[in-house]
Amino acid sequence: MATLHIEDAGGRKWQYTLAGQGQCTIGRSPENTVPLDDPRVSRQHAHIVVRGDAYFVINGVFNGSVLKRSANGILVNGKQRDECQLAHGDQIKVGGSVLKFLNDDPPKQNAPLRYEDAALGKTQIAVPAHGLPHQQAAHASAGGQGSPSELQVLRRKADILAMLYELNKTFNSVFNLAAIFDKATDIILRVTPADRVVALLGTESPITKGFESLHPVGIKTRHEAYHTGAKQITVSRTILTKALDERVALLSQDAAADAQFAQAKSIISQGVRSTICAPLLTDSGVHGAIYADRLDPAAVFTRDDLEFLTAIASQTAVAVESARAHERLAREEVARANYSRFMPEYVVRQMLEHPESFKLGGANQRVTVLFADVRGFTRISEHAPPERVVQILNLYFSAMTDIIFAHGGTLDKYIGDGLMALFGAPSATPQDASNALAAAVAMQRRIDLLNHELRTAGLPEISVGIGLHTGEATVGYIGSERRSEYTAIGDTVNLAARLESRAEGGQILSSHAVIEAAADSRFTLRELPAISVKNRIQPVSIYEVGWQA
Repeated sequence: MATLHIEDAGGRKWQYTLAGQGQCTIGRSPENTVPLDDPRVSRQHAHIVVRGDAYFVINGVFNGSVLKRSANGILVNGKQRDECQLAHGDQIKVGGSVLKFLNDDPPKQNAPLRYEDAALGKTQIAVPAHGLPHQQAAHASAGGQGSPSELQVLRRKADILAMLYELNKTFNSVFNLAAIFDKATDIILRVTPADRVVALLGTESPITKGFESLHPVGIKTRHEAYHTGAKQITVSRTILTKALDERVALLSQDAAADAQFAQAKSIISQGVRSTICAPLLTDSGVHGAIYADRLDPAAVFTRDDLEFLTAIASQTAVAVESARAHERLAREEVARANYSRFMPEYVVRQMLEHPESFKLGGANQRVTVLFADVRGFTRISEHAPPERVVQILNLYFSAMTDIIFAHGGTLDKYIGDGLMALFGAPSATPQDASNALAAAVAMQRRIDLLNHELRTAGLPEISVGIGLHTGEATVGYIGSERRSEYTAIGDTVNLAARLESRAEGGQILSSHAVIEAAADSRFTLRELPAISVKNRIQPVSIYEVGWQA
């Protein structure tokens, strides 16, 4: 089982389990399998693929059939590499983020897993997939002294309880799927007479596609000869399907003696005479299965073995669900950090809960665009020390961004001493235009208070011009492989920028389209003479929005 132990440039740490199929993409975009909160990382920077039993990290991500490399590259153990087969303990550096590759117990190439299709034999025991072993207590003799057989049963129970406690301690302290399955398969070999144990996990959580989503995550044998003596390790698809579909733990005994089960030739050829299987079942659904068999023709599993496997599978399923939840929360934390830079919290929460409702990557939609710019800032920059200039900008941008978020806007970008905000992206509401006007008024009023703070700090005062327009724009991730950003483009954006350029300090200029879309009587409006702008034949009707209390 292979995992990535990740620490991004912001110091966040989490783990990701590599599924053994498909590809794991790495990059700054929250849409990646491993999103990194790191400005030095490309939006789609690298990916990891599986070839046979080997994992390879590759600089770049495929766009169709074309591999687009990241100009910043990747380092594997300190060396620049475009493609590299990964070994246990290798360290991958992407920008300022570090990913450590761990593969403690990879499947062995000389014994790959194969599924056998055959009718299920009649000689079987099925028990519920939930619960702990419930062996009957041994009765003490009349003299109060247990017989040797009774004492042996009690010792076995004590051993089982001790190992269940050991398993529970491990599961409560780790969120690593590799460590979870390593412990579970190890204890099964210690407590049952199994010769081989195979743990299978679904790529989905819980499984919705049946067998197609299962892959082996742990294979252990009692003796190395069992691993190297067979060209393949075969499990019964029939047994697994019944366990998954009916949510029961199964025991099939004496396969060679059963007329129907004898059709499973590959099982007979490996000497399998007894098999137990239990699903990894929680309240949310089935996550996979644990399958064990015996190769000694004279040996069989007992009902006690099946019940113990059921108990192990039940605990393992809960641990798997917890580990996946921990992994999901870690990924959401990184995505939240990325999105929260330019979107209000309620939009970020909606995106994380319903990602399918957002079409990031380019869509035409109706938005209200707001531009704001500090007037005369070049003069301030020429006469004030650089640290004072930065201090002014930080105070200004912090105040304006809070107002934009409070009114449901998305911060598009900072442009020198100006900013651009979108209302209606990524999600649109009927109040977008009204919210944009309210934000512009609040921004101008906040500038008055900010100037008082600047005077107190011995800094020069500032004034801001604001322009707004409503219309269709193309919204999404736009840019190059090296750098991209969530933004809007089109004539709507251009007109809003031109209105801002005509606004004087302390003035808000709005197009008629914004006023019409808002239909809000709260605002004081003064119609101004229409203006001619580039690329428009008809003059544009504009209004000055009053903001003085």
